[in-house]
Amino acid sequence: MSVAVVAKLKVKAGTEKQIEEAFRTMVSKVRGEAGTESYVFHRSTQDPTVFVFYEVYKDQAAFEAHSKTPHFAEMGKALAGNLDGRPQVDILTELARK
Repeated sequence: MSVAVVAKLKVKAGTEKQIEEAFRTMVSKVRGEAGTESYVFHRSTQDPTVFVFYEVYKDQAAFEAHSKTPHFAEMGKALAGNLDGRPQVDILTELARK
């Protein structure tokens, strides 16, 4: 069964452009990952400092492989000191699909 992730990150005011560029770079690198079915990047229309990722992985192994990539580590470095609070990350197991 696939694994979905919804990650909501609030960044410090004034860092939005820098972080958006880093996130866009991350998306381009994730596109080549085996087992990653969807990796969609969003920005809140209500708060420009809030970014949301919607991710779908083929299975748990693909999700774990994603978190061990060099570009995942690079993203962590880019976010260091730029987050306004802890990210909210929900990991979901698919139950049904149309």
